Amino acid sequence: MALQLGDIAPDFTQDSTEGPIHFHDWAGGSWVVLFSHPKDFTPVCTTELGAVAKLKPEFDKRGVKVIGLSVDGAGSHEQWAKDIAETQGTALNFPLIADHDRKVSDLYGMIHPNANDTLTVRSVFVIDPSKRVRLTLTYPASTGRNFDELLRVIDSLQLTDRFKVATPVNWKHGEDVIIVPSVTNEAAKALFPAGWTEVKPYLRTVKQPG
Repeated sequence: MALQLGDIAPDFTQDSTEGPIHFHDWAGGSWVVLFSHPKDFTPVCTTELGAVAKLKPEFDKRGVKVIGLSVDGAGSHEQWAKDIAETQGTALNFPLIADHDRKVSDLYGMIHPNANDTLTVRSVFVIDPSKRVRLTLTYPASTGRNFDELLRVIDSLQLTDRFKVATPVNWKHGEDVIIVPSVTNEAAKALFPAGWTEVKPYLRTVKQPG
């Protein structure tokens, strides 16, 4: 059964470029982005790991830990990390799980036999501090992931967890948001005393709170 939104992210212990990772302990009370790679020394993933290393301050600012996974061993990961630093101009600054026995890949449903029966697909899991899966994405091997979009989704998740709002299409941090339908106008007056714009009774926009 594939992991679904709201499921508890499975715990595991596995080797990594930073030593053994006891996943739930390592995650602690942070948000987590776990993202997988088909194998080491693949071109698209080399660019992705470099991009995430450059974006790490943005993840840190949001209280998010990032962790990668590939099905090769730690020794291979260490050699690949040298290539990443050389070609992408940034050293790896987060752990890369060495899932040589595919234990984590199987737990998280990262092997899709109709695509490839031995390599992980390029999956992304956003996991909240209660260890629940809040977003899943699966990309084909040929298409690089958009990590700016992941940051946008995390901004939305963190905002909508705090306030009774949702974020509209293409929303970016600082733009207007939507009051969720379960909030009555009477309740909204207390929550949003500066008022809102009612486009339709079910579509009420308001300046981003917080």
